[in-house]
Amino acid sequence: MLSLLLATLVASSALAAAPDTFVEAKVIARQKVYFDQNTSAQGDLYCGCKWEWVGKSGGRVDAASCGFQARKQETRGERTEWEHIVPAWTFGHQRQCWQNGGREHCVADDPVFRAMEADLFNLYPAVGEVNGDRANFNYGMAQGVQPQYGRCTTKIDFQERAAEPRDEVKGLVARVTFYMFDRYGLNMSRQQQQLLMAWDKQQPVTAWERERDSRIAAVMGHGNPFVSGERHWTLGYQPVGDGIVSPLPAAKPAPSTPSAPAKTDSPAAASQGAIIGNRNSHVYHLPQGCPSYAQVSPKNQVKFASEAEAKAAGFTKAGNCAP
Repeated sequence: MLSLLLATLVASSALAAAPDTFVEAKVIARQKVYFDQNTSAQGDLYCGCKWEWVGKSGGRVDAASCGFQARKQETRGERTEWEHIVPAWTFGHQRQCWQNGGREHCVADDPVFRAMEADLFNLYPAVGEVNGDRANFNYGMAQGVQPQYGRCTTKIDFQERAAEPRDEVKGLVARVTFYMFDRYGLNMSRQQQQLLMAWDKQQPVTAWERERDSRIAAVMGHGNPFVSGERHWTLGYQPVGDGIVSPLPAAKPAPSTPSAPAKTDSPAAASQGAIIGNRNSHVYHLPQGCPSYAQVSPKNQVKFASEAEAKAAGFTKAGNCAP
């Protein structure tokens, strides 16, 4: 019995705590996930380059190992950076906090955004210049784009704002994207779904992807169900949203005197049942199941009597609403 208890304690101590911030996530990703990948055949995400670890989480690219040539930014092309496979801009724009003040506001006030930003499944070392060129572009087919980075086959279509990763990782980026949209209740366009479903089918899960999933699961406490096969993305898939760990706190109504008339455009008035749209983001929120319902600034509120009316006006349902 004592030996079993000791074994359990040792096993438990081997698990790292899930990171709380992006800065912490980068350090943990190096220590627990990619510690031996800098010299592996897989290499970095976009070019397959090997690299030398520098500092707590950085790296210096070995361009000769992959035939990488800088397109324009030589200094940035010499280092690795941590790529969000689903960009922070993409998932941030589906959070009310971003509409209220951008990324800094989300980091400060939205625990769900912080969880997404620090999610290890979404992080991968990448050549800095390619990471920078990808920016917040969706993945797509860069038709007609000639090689831009020497023998590195990832292509960026700046005109169409699309990034096509090298063939070897198309399946991986598809399954990570499915995971992020599923876990955090995000909305994905039909076109993006179709493309990623094709990549998922064309590039099955590799041995390294399973090992990566296992290493991250030991830290995060869960795996990617699209890698294990527990879940499969189909057109029109409804995200589960099991990573929405904590909604934004409800806004406190401004104090008023008993004689003061209620403001019909206030967040408090929204609780009476109207569907609230944000005239800036063109996202609408339901009175039940949408954590950011009371967070829309009064000056940006547009009220609708039904979801059909909101959709007819060109609004889409908030990504953090319960399915």
